[in-house]
Amino acid sequence: MLQQIAFGSLLMVASVVMSGMTFWALELVLARATPWLVQPPHRLKLFMVVIATSLAVMAMVTVSVWLWAVVLHLMGIFKGFEQAMYFTLVTFTTLGYGDVLMPDQWRIMGGLAAVNGLVVFGLTTALMVEALRHVRIRQIEFLKE
Repeated sequence: MLQQIAFGSLLMVASVVMSGMTFWALELVLARATPWLVQPPHRLKLFMVVIATSLAVMAMVTVSVWLWAVVLHLMGIFKGFEQAMYFTLVTFTTLGYGDVLMPDQWRIMGGLAAVNGLVVFGLTTALMVEALRHVRIRQIEFLKE
């Protein structure tokens, strides 16, 4: 049990660190692009921010899912990589189909993967809201000047 908690905790920390780095990188890009983003036309630029943020969010989720799937596969928990990837995707999104299950001796890791998915999706929501809020506030401030 302690081994599962240790492995799962390390994977969650790695996933959150990678998500944080993505958040930081997007923030740097937005900070540098702010002078351009505040200039009219605003709607097109907001659309572009949504696209860029969505791509960053997809990268965050993809990297986290790949991390878990690779580790689960390398640990020999699943027969093949596709099974490890499928289990991770279903668990991260909390769909929980139940057609692919963790072996009993590793099932705590499945719960930790689900928790990690919830955290990553929470971070992605925060990232999208913060990016749009940042740009829109700067655009409104620009119009007031």
